[in-house]
Amino acid sequence: MDIEDSVHLSERLMRYLEVVAAFILVGLFGVGVFDFLLEIVTLVRTGEIAQTEAVVGLIDEILLLFIIVEIFQTVVAYAQERSVIRIVIAAGIIAVARKIISFHAGEYGTPLDSTIAAAGYALLLFALVSALYVVQRTNVATPEEEDV
Repeated sequence: MDIEDSVHLSERLMRYLEVVAAFILVGLFGVGVFDFLLEIVTLVRTGEIAQTEAVVGLIDEILLLFIIVEIFQTVVAYAQERSVIRIVIAAGIIAVARKIISFHAGEYGTPLDSTIAAAGYALLLFALVSALYVVQRTNVATPEEEDV
């Protein structure tokens, strides 16, 4: 077995592992959706569905599911050798939005710490939205995407 055969074999193995990773993410998403539905049923049965903290918790869970979807799309796009820039930025925006929605200033030691954290989240969100804007304006695409 020469070097070329070894490289070809490793590339094929990597493709199979990418597909396995995609199926694992599909499974995680399915489990997450089932858990989300059970959480809604539990909150409705206990009457806690009307509480702000419960709704924020549900939003947090659904955003986590969206992050799983974005990671799945990243794996698929990568396996298909398409550009993943937009997908990764979108996943980042969802992740930061999730942190912002569940942000509680009381979780930080001092008001200064919570202000610094809030400013960091705001800066990160601004940077990601700006990056998405730049990517969309420059229409970054791989040759395969241009044919579609």
